[in-house]
This record gives sequence, C-alpha cells and structure tokens, in this order.
Amino acid sequence: MASGVKLSDGVKHAYDDIKKHSKYLYAIFIIKDGEIVVEKYGEKDKGNYESFLKDLAVKDENGKDACRYAFYDYEYQFNPQGGDSVMRSKLFLLNWCPETSAIRNKMLYASSFDSLKRAFEGVKILQANDFSDIEKDAVEKELRALDRT
Repeated sequence: MASGVKLSDGVKHAYDDIKKHSKYLYAIFIIKDGEIVVEKYGEKDKGNYESFLKDLAVKDENGKDACRYAFYDYEYQFNPQGGDSVMRSKLFLLNWCPETSAIRNKMLYASSFDSLKRAFEGVKILQANDFSDIEKDAVEKELRALDRT
C-alpha cells in the first residue's frame, strides 16, 4: 500500500451490511489517523440519493471541500428487451475528491484508493471531483452501461 493507510474492519463490516444484509443505503469513509474508517451511514428508510450528496458535501478544518470514499447501493428500474421491468440494485464505490480540496488531501485519498479497490473487487468504481460527475443521471448512466439488454 503506497500511502501506508490501512483499511479498518469497520469498512469491511459496512460493505457486508450494505451488500449482504441490505442494512444501509450507503456508507461514507474518511482517512483518520492512518486508517480508512466509517464516518457515516445512510439509513435505508431515511436516506436517499440527495441525502447522500449532502453528506458528501463536507468541509475540512480549513473550510475546503473534503475528500471522501463511499459505498452506495443504487436502485433503478431495469427494462430488458422483451421482458418485464424489474428493480435492480448495483453497489458502487466512490472516490470523491473535489477540485477545491487541499492538494495534500487529494494526493492521500488518490494513493489510498487502490487498497479499497483491491479489497472490494467486482464493485463498480466511480471517481468524481465535481458534483456534476455524481448527479443521479450521470451515475445511473454509468451503472446502466453494465446491463445486458
């Protein structure tokens, strides 16, 4: 691991709680004291995509936009050709590093992201540095690109 940042057990539990147990809609992670830790969970019955975006829009101690990682279990309507439409859900892993973040933070989060990607292979990866990159329509388009019609 290039950055020396470790993955906490909490992140692995968050993945299981979202992917296997459908306990949460999303989880947001930060790097704290050399470890990637859970900062916040989005409750399934209370959270939605707008609350997720709001929870990402956090400032650091210097008033700059803060970097974050997140898992989100995204649900959408899938309409296969010649078939009935069904609800699908896809889990994605987001590397959120806003353009306006401190350079040191962006470098730390970028170099630490590989450890997350390796730990959770098979999860759709999204990288974003502007809210236009993670607007609902843009994310859904990315996820639908994986669907077979």
